Amino acid sequence: MECRVVGMWGGFPKKNGPCSGYLIQHEGISLLLDCGSGVLSELQNYIDLNDINHVVLTHYHYDHFSDIGSYLFSRLVNTQLGRASEELCVYGPADDGIQKQVEAVAYSRFTSFNEQSQFDIGPFSCTFMRNIHPVETYSVKIVCDNKSIVFTSDTSFTPDLIDFASNSDLLITECSLYEGMDGEGSGHMTSKDAGILAYQSKAKRVLLTHLPHYGDLNDLVVSAINQGNKHIELAESGMLIEI
Repeated sequence: MECRVVGMWGGFPKKNGPCSGYLIQHEGISLLLDCGSGVLSELQNYIDLNDINHVVLTHYHYDHFSDIGSYLFSRLVNTQLGRASEELCVYGPADDGIQKQVEAVAYSRFTSFNEQSQFDIGPFSCTFMRNIHPVETYSVKIVCDNKSIVFTSDTSFTPDLIDFASNSDLLITECSLYEGMDGEGSGHMTSKDAGILAYQSKAKRVLLTHLPHYGDLNDLVVSAINQGNKHIELAESGMLIEI
């Protein structure tokens, strides 16, 4: 299983730096996890858009889903041109408006999920945990060949995350704030929170994501590592991790 970081900035993209997007691949099957602002353009450096037929959206804040509208139109046009032969399957929390948006465009369909859901996408088994965030948001666990990727998406810290991410081979944890800041009101984690999660879950490799647009990002890594897990690094657009 491979994970390509397409984008990892929180709130809004940087120049040549998209928001949340992760390309998961195994044995010719590709799954896009989140499709935030700037993701669709960057994604084409690594794969033809027509070769991805499954997109999982963790929630409906713009930095996690805004490029999905363009993706729907891409599938419509490319199917009409004979370049795509499968519909685009979009998965996300139940939302009538989003479902109508997706299904209003030909060659796309919408499937909702909640924390009781479990479904397979090719070789990937997907499960979900409800987060603490101002809108309905989910962490996602993807298991393939006894290897696991856990993506927290946006959330403030909760002990439930420790069990959900337990012994994950790759933990992609949000790290929106620096140590000493308060993330509870905004539904985000600090570097210390992310480090505690990484250590107590015994994650084998950890990426800090949903990064802030200010401060020294290396301070996030130092703070997180100080909690006990030494296998922590910043996510970077374009990085490829083999699991």
